[in-house]
Amino acid sequence: MASKYDGLARIIIQNVGGKSNIKSITHCITRLRFKLKDESKANTDILKNTDGIVTVIQSGGQYQVVIGNHVPDVYDVVCEHAGISGAASVDDDGPKEKMSAGAALIDIISGVFQPLLSVLCAAGIIKGLLAVWSFVASSVYGIDVTTSGAYEIWNAVGDGFFYFLPIILGYTSAKKFKCSEFIGMALGVGLTYPNMVALKSAEVLGTVFAGSSFAMDYMTDWFGIPVIMPASGYTQSVVPVVLAVYIASKLEKFFKKHIPDVIKTFIVPLCVLGIMMPLTYLVIGPVATVVCNLLTLIFGGLYNIPVVGGIIAGALIGAMWQVLVIFGLHWGLVPLAMINYGSLGYDFILSPYFCVSFAQSAVVLAMILKTKDQKLKDIAVPAFISGIFGVTEPCIYGITLPKKKPFVISCIGGAAGGIITALAGVKSYTMGGLGLFGLPCYIDPNTNSLYSMYWVLISIVVAVAVSFVLTMIIYKEDEVVVKKEISSSASSNGEILVAPIKGEVKALTAVEDKVFSSEAMGKGVAIVPEEGKVYAPADGTISAFFNTGHAIGITTANGAEVIIHVGMDTVQLEGKGFSPKVKQGDVVKRGDLLLEFDIDYIKGAGYSVETPVVITNSDKYMDIIPTDAKKVVNGNDLITLL
Repeated sequence: MASKYDGLARIIIQNVGGKSNIKSITHCITRLRFKLKDESKANTDILKNTDGIVTVIQSGGQYQVVIGNHVPDVYDVVCEHAGISGAASVDDDGPKEKMSAGAALIDIISGVFQPLLSVLCAAGIIKGLLAVWSFVASSVYGIDVTTSGAYEIWNAVGDGFFYFLPIILGYTSAKKFKCSEFIGMALGVGLTYPNMVALKSAEVLGTVFAGSSFAMDYMTDWFGIPVIMPASGYTQSVVPVVLAVYIASKLEKFFKKHIPDVIKTFIVPLCVLGIMMPLTYLVIGPVATVVCNLLTLIFGGLYNIPVVGGIIAGALIGAMWQVLVIFGLHWGLVPLAMINYGSLGYDFILSPYFCVSFAQSAVVLAMILKTKDQKLKDIAVPAFISGIFGVTEPCIYGITLPKKKPFVISCIGGAAGGIITALAGVKSYTMGGLGLFGLPCYIDPNTNSLYSMYWVLISIVVAVAVSFVLTMIIYKEDEVVVKKEISSSASSNGEILVAPIKGEVKALTAVEDKVFSSEAMGKGVAIVPEEGKVYAPADGTISAFFNTGHAIGITTANGAEVIIHVGMDTVQLEGKGFSPKVKQGDVVKRGDLLLEFDIDYIKGAGYSVETPVVITNSDKYMDIIPTDAKKVVNGNDLITLL
């Protein structure tokens, strides 16, 4: 079934280097996150200038295309056209991209958490709303709703999702590490099995690290070796199952290589689970617990520095959170919160980040009130609405970051609110919704205390006030005027592009491919070639030349950005039938031969030879006027730019 995002999806796939260059694709709230075989094949500038794409970021070994709130719909269409099912990856036997340790860690964390993020937030919202219901019922009506059937049923999914999180993480970790998903889930099941969970309340046989923050009791043993478990057990835990699945993936590959095919189906998982379950309880779990406790101690120590601890921690997280979001590095901190939820029942480390989205939104609101630029208002209003519900990428990439000062102001506002949050010792009790939907996460579900939520609201007010006032004072409308003058100057450099190909002229809106006919890439015309040669339509520089030879980008001396795309979907020919005569970076003169192509071969392979000639920076011109001639030869006037 056709989708309104078909054109955008095709543009994205083509400009990340084609289907063959995609190793895997996932998405978060606003971004398509690609793992590409070769990022140098991606046409970042074209993607950044495409309507429907906010910006492109290369970070942490990922090629991130920022779309906005409708990214799930675009993701589905991209997967459909790329032939990738769900969050699957494409088999890749080529050389693996080397990443730094930090980039690899971020890649693992994001790969494990992104697939479940939306449901994780939904479960958190359910828990938060139940906390609100319980508070209102008990404080206003004196009723305990926690024992009602309705509460229990909703709590079964809200709390149950977090309780059995190791099973879910076992699945996503297995997908990430290319291990059997059922082995990953089985390890998660083992960590949450009721009999093992019940050991927490069994008779203590002994304690290791007694008297320290790393103290762990053991209530059973494995052939005489103590089975050490944290006081909270492994329900709701994060790190143990991820580490276990990573090691299991290596074991699975080993056994698949050495066990005969005739018994491989059941012997491989038997060997992996038989080894990994004891190893997880005896080694991986305890080590992960010690590491997690150490991280909590370090961050807790920062908060507990006398007088200045809360100020430093709150200011750092509040000011830097948006910077981390830009590069996708905030994923490195998410497990810290998840660790605290599992071991402490609450988190305090990331609490200062909550006010940041409101600071960003306040900056945008002030800009809306000050600006006279209608185009900016058209972008800013929906971005503001998105921001107050916690999704700030449209605000950041579309408005504040390009203008620099507003983004810095939002960081200052976030720091101010973060300091309030940290000094008050605010705690969140679940990982829930963003923006306004996240407020219930700060209600203590055990005591119905609103202490943390009150202080979060105060921090939001402070962050909003600081951001709004500073923007009203500092942001100047003349920044917009300057940009308009630049645009006017650019559009005044009109020119005439000559026909690069001999053939019949067609309206661009009449071509088969919606990418071009919708004019999503820009305005222009199409030519049905009668001769397999492409010439330069103006003096300029070859800004892009696809390695498949089917498309050429040229930036003219006067600033027009032109794409000549020979045929429809001819990227699939992988260069067959095309003979480039120039290369990217070459300076050319009008009429220089750029490319030869075999019309008969392309048609014989089942592809149309309709050739769009598109001005990708059409918005820089007051008008783009195509020729009214039915046929052209090389050198005839084709498009007039005003």
